Amino acid sequence: MTTLKNRPHTALLVIDVQNGVVATATRRDEVVANIAVLIDRARQKGVPVVWVQHSDKGLARGSEDWRIVPELTRDDTEPLVEKNYADSFEATDLETVLVGLGVGRLVVSGAQTDVCIRSTLHGAFVRGYDATLVSDAHTTEDLTAWGAPPPEQVIAHTNLYWAHHSAPGRTAGTVTTAEATFATAP
Repeated sequence: MTTLKNRPHTALLVIDVQNGVVATATRRDEVVANIAVLIDRARQKGVPVVWVQHSDKGLARGSEDWRIVPELTRDDTEPLVEKNYADSFEATDLETVLVGLGVGRLVVSGAQTDVCIRSTLHGAFVRGYDATLVSDAHTTEDLTAWGAPPPEQVIAHTNLYWAHHSAPGRTAGTVTTAEATFATAP
């Protein structure tokens, strides 16, 4: 139900599943395995997989921490969007990539829940995209030392509010890895 005209297709976004980003993330191995399932399913259905990779002064481009985790392999034909801000749309070519693919619906996975996942979900939604969060395919690290809730609560809260998010002409929601079908929204 996207508000974007002539954009009937769906894409899987794989956000920041990088060594340094998920090294200490909650349920890291389970989440990475779920993302691998989503990638395989998307590829089998001919759904574009769009990779997003973050860099900043703490995550240097080209470093081992910056690299995508070894359990996931990007196909050379799949778009790679490099970013420096939490929202994957901010100062990147993500919008151009999605326009070129005719994408109006995003299925979102990756890290970190409380920063790049939330920012990208909201960034997509305000730009007119339908945005579905895969509830068991995103994670974050423990930031309780800085006043954040425990990671399990951050993840649960994000799943809760995104499951009930709404706006005119757009669809939000959550699905599990098992439920993710990559069907075009009605």
